[in-house]
Amino acid sequence: MSFAAQGIDTGDTAWLLAATALVLLMTPGLALFYGGMVRTKSVLNMLMMSFVSIALVTVVWLAAGYSLAFGDDTFGGVIGNLKHAGMSGLGPDSVHGTVPTLLFATFQLTFAIITAALISGAIADRAKFGAWLVFVPVWALLVYVPVAHWVWGPGGWVLDKLGALDFAGGLPVEITSGASGLALALVLGPRLGFKKDAMRPHNLPMVVLGAGLLWFGWFGFNAGSALGANGLAAAAFLNTLAAGCTGLLGWLFVEQKRDGHPTTLGAASGAVAGLVAITPSCGSVSLLGALVVGLAAGVVCSYAVGWKFRLNYDDSLDVVGVHLVGGVIGTLLIGVFAVKEMTGGTEGLLYGGGLAQLGKQLVAVVAVGAYAFLVTYGIGKLIDKVLGFRADEEHEHTGLDLTVHAETAYDHGVLGHGAPVGASPVPSAQKVKSQA
Repeated sequence: MSFAAQGIDTGDTAWLLAATALVLLMTPGLALFYGGMVRTKSVLNMLMMSFVSIALVTVVWLAAGYSLAFGDDTFGGVIGNLKHAGMSGLGPDSVHGTVPTLLFATFQLTFAIITAALISGAIADRAKFGAWLVFVPVWALLVYVPVAHWVWGPGGWVLDKLGALDFAGGLPVEITSGASGLALALVLGPRLGFKKDAMRPHNLPMVVLGAGLLWFGWFGFNAGSALGANGLAAAAFLNTLAAGCTGLLGWLFVEQKRDGHPTTLGAASGAVAGLVAITPSCGSVSLLGALVVGLAAGVVCSYAVGWKFRLNYDDSLDVVGVHLVGGVIGTLLIGVFAVKEMTGGTEGLLYGGGLAQLGKQLVAVVAVGAYAFLVTYGIGKLIDKVLGFRADEEHEHTGLDLTVHAETAYDHGVLGHGAPVGASPVPSAQKVKSQA
């Protein structure tokens, strides 16, 4: 029997193959984005935390994650079944909508990967790599998988029972990673020298390159969530571009007004903030709504990244300020700007829909954020008690690149960043035990 006879649309399949590759590219892009934002002594460790997430989450997803997230509901909209554990029963002739089920499962896998990798930015410079290797698969199963089922799985309570909308991942990806990042930052405590030492990005060109790759991949993230080469995908694509632009401009406006100068880091961060906010809403709002959503995120997130200094939590690379806050903005504004031409019926407050949808979006935000924070905090505390999650003070001072991986990103990378001037990197790497 030909694939066409089984209901597989080749155009939709081709687009989703491309979108899946785009979303996977976002994790290496994130690695560069985060890697450029840390100091020279921990660049490689930051890259490794993202790259190893690809491998860890993939194994977990194929073993049980996909089945639990997208299998038939087994417990009141909370979790799926294990019918497809190990991808059992999903051959090349299995169809999800108009695309092969194996492709749909792979597309969803790339979302799970980058969500786990995003969390690493909140604990940069100070986490044991071995503890991270344990944390990622446990977190993926206990946090990401259930939330993905709530929002996108058959019978999930957020969509089917509550009626909240989330087109491409404001709840499972952005809010979940942001709330989890906050929880881990509290478990590990602040970096040595937090609020005292300058901790500036060491390579802004790398940051911009990473942001560019993220933006490029985000078209697959959002437009790919239409699961077809169609008008909805085109609208989500344009909304994604528009919100990234207004997010960038909004952040730069705040910097110019507040600090007197627009920065490269601000441009990259503002674009990402706009993209974060449009993720849940790209399939629900008009182009005008997308422009407003991106602008709101750029402005609000530019202030939110400074909250950590007042509230004394060390979110190293602003996962809370950008992803949690941006995700909340984008998810809530669906209740304000949703239009029936995009949603198929649901309208936001400004289009005659009243407060009902906004209330549903708020319930979803609070429930998902609270669940992710509490479970992640528990996982982090348990790992910290059993293995120790925080790197040794000596290792943190010297730099995790040298002490964990026995490498440095640059020939001069260690000098002036914790190692005594004149010290040889090789003997130091031999003396300090690996944390892995």
